[in-house]
Amino acid sequence: MTISIEYEAEKKLDLPYETIIRDVVEASLDYEKCPYEAEVNVILTDNEAIREINREQRQIDSATDVLSFPMVDYETPSDFDHVEEAVEDYFNPETGELMLGDIVISVEKVEEQAEKYGHSQTRELAFLVAHSMLHLCGYDHMEEEERLEMEERQRAILDTRGYTR
Repeated sequence: MTISIEYEAEKKLDLPYETIIRDVVEASLDYEKCPYEAEVNVILTDNEAIREINREQRQIDSATDVLSFPMVDYETPSDFDHVEEAVEDYFNPETGELMLGDIVISVEKVEEQAEKYGHSQTRELAFLVAHSMLHLCGYDHMEEEERLEMEERQRAILDTRGYTR
């Protein structure tokens, strides 16, 4: 498994962010029963940079906590059966790994939201990674039923590794 982590923010999180990110990515893929070695890219940035990406990609001119850019198209979330039909689209030719996509996280939002919700920055970072990993596996939360399913899966993933409130 390849988990690339780039830290682009000036503000440093005072926690073992690489360990947390790797742990939650692995827990998410285990929980979703991904049958392949996977590749995920994570960028930790600041509010201004994530605002710019949000504006360019989603036409929303504001900072957000996390953005997900899935590379796999799913008919059903976490249904990986079809990916081998398009190896050239979904697998890295050099490593053979399934290219799931990119995650962008604002470290300022990690700090702000941890304080707002009354839990640790570790738990907030873990939550944002789990949330984004579910997006990379095809889940969404546009409808109430989808939102509830994502919340349950996020909680279950975080509970498996002890990232509780």
